[in-house]
Amino acid sequence: MYNFGIHLYSLGVAIASHFNEKVGKMWRGEHETFNILREKVDPNAQYIWVHAASLGEFEQGRPIIEHIKKEHPQQKVLLTFFSPSGYEVRKNYEGADIIAYLPLDTASNARRFLSLIKVKMALFIKYEFWYNYLHILKQQGVPVYSISCIFRDNQIFFRWYGKPYSKVLRCITHFYAQNEESRRLLASIGLTNVTVTGDTRFDRVLQIREAAKHLPIVEKFITGNPSKVFVAGSSWQPDEDIFIRYFNEHKDWKLIIAPHVISEEHLREIEKQLEGRKVVRYTEAETASELDKADALIINCFGLLSSIYHYGQVTYVGGGFGVGIHNVLEAAVWNVPVIIGPNNKKFQEAQELIAAGGCFEITGYPDFEQLMQRFEADALYLSEAGKRAGEYVKDRAGATTGVLTEISQDSH
Repeated sequence: MYNFGIHLYSLGVAIASHFNEKVGKMWRGEHETFNILREKVDPNAQYIWVHAASLGEFEQGRPIIEHIKKEHPQQKVLLTFFSPSGYEVRKNYEGADIIAYLPLDTASNARRFLSLIKVKMALFIKYEFWYNYLHILKQQGVPVYSISCIFRDNQIFFRWYGKPYSKVLRCITHFYAQNEESRRLLASIGLTNVTVTGDTRFDRVLQIREAAKHLPIVEKFITGNPSKVFVAGSSWQPDEDIFIRYFNEHKDWKLIIAPHVISEEHLREIEKQLEGRKVVRYTEAETASELDKADALIINCFGLLSSIYHYGQVTYVGGGFGVGIHNVLEAAVWNVPVIIGPNNKKFQEAQELIAAGGCFEITGYPDFEQLMQRFEADALYLSEAGKRAGEYVKDRAGATTGVLTEISQDSH
């Protein structure tokens, strides 16, 4: 049944690739993978294979990749992605020897893929449990580790109809789980090879903070009012409809927007909403003679957001009025409060950050307006919320160390 479903999915992707640019990149990239492996694989080397679905999962695995490379610089690493939002951003990452898309998990693709490269161990990040790849790895005696995994009781593995598919979990050598609930759920189906280490993303965001970029354009933009800067990251239109309305009415704030989609159409829509305000795009800011007098700065390029959060007194992380929030930790690590939309219940870090008092859920404009007015009126409340956000991140660091002892032993 699984293989039948994968073939149907493959057919759907093939059709969609003609109409959707993102799907088209994925489809072409998956087919190019075999050529990449034939061209780049060292036939005399064994590889540590790290698979991440997308960019967020890559950031969870990155501290482990970089530790392995630091301690064992000769060790070869293969990094694969499922989504273009991971591969296209990190295809030139210097920490891996080979970077490619992972072909869809058909039995023939999995056999072909694993015949082209000698895998010493495999690290699958968070949610990735591909039936054919994992069964072949087990048959080959390759140790497989599930890193920063997290389970919920509504997942297929724990439903009566998911028992056949749950066998894939028995291909995992060891689970490094984010929480005790995941350990309990795995134990309920007879799996006890679990260590609760937490989430490696906490270690990664602390690394990012240490390596934050110096951004002269942003610093010039906030000159004159550096104490009232609002940074919105990974925002979508429903998010923008809320916070832009507020800032059109409260003109003493500087607004930095890093939208999730930076298409020309979306950028123009944001500029239209900010009509009457002086707006500058980041890539055009060097020629803006009065950048410091602008009201809003739109970040129309990638790779800067994690450093830009540093400049805000209040931050907003988008996605909560759509499919789900983006990375709240990148903002919280800077000791600033984080505002998010209501679709955050599946994100453990968001729920814990709310409980810690460093993150605030809104369901619409009235909530947002009330919260912002309190932040403006009560400097101590604002400061304490930011402090709690930063402490939450620092207190949960260390998951990478918890994983690496066993992983490092097998990476020699």
